[in-house]
Amino acid sequence: MRTRIKICGITRDADLRATAEAGADAFGLVFYPPSPRFLTLERARELSRAAPAFLTSVALFVNASEEEVKRVLEVVQPQVLQFHGEEPPEFCRAFGVPYVKACRVKAGVDLLEYWRPFSDACGWLADAWVEGYGGAGTGFDWSLVPAVRAKPLVLSGGLNPENVGEAIRRVKPWGVDVSSGVESAKGAKDAEKIAAFVAEVRNADG
Repeated sequence: MRTRIKICGITRDADLRATAEAGADAFGLVFYPPSPRFLTLERARELSRAAPAFLTSVALFVNASEEEVKRVLEVVQPQVLQFHGEEPPEFCRAFGVPYVKACRVKAGVDLLEYWRPFSDACGWLADAWVEGYGGAGTGFDWSLVPAVRAKPLVLSGGLNPENVGEAIRRVKPWGVDVSSGVESAKGAKDAEKIAAFVAEVRNADG
């Protein structure tokens, strides 16, 4: 199986090009205002329109309003939605667009029980529990991820070129999602780190 790769928190044209050229499968656009990777609608639309064919655009939200999500869908037209907050399942499915539901993992959280109401999601994402909802480069105990899953599982949280190979061999996720692990500064990706991350994923697959 080939592990899918998403580079999240894209803010610059050069970073989008590096993501595509390295062979990643998807790029993430962040619509969470406290994040240093937050995008205006206009900037997100520019990036989305600049993406080459077959590179999937993913819009990330944290406890956004229905109006905010609808506005992003109207202006940016992402292909997938990614919800990282406490959004209920009826909210996530209300837009008629494929979505991924994230669970912030910490000891005592039953991931399968958390995800059970989101049975119509196109994927489940396991991320580290941190204040501020992700993008902090913080990892978590991979042993907390269930081995049997009803949906494609995406692993996130503290991944980088140095540890993603081990993460894939241990967790065997359907995909991996990285942001700060391939950055030179918050909101600025490093093309060499992106290429190295993708290469390590491919090595682990091989």
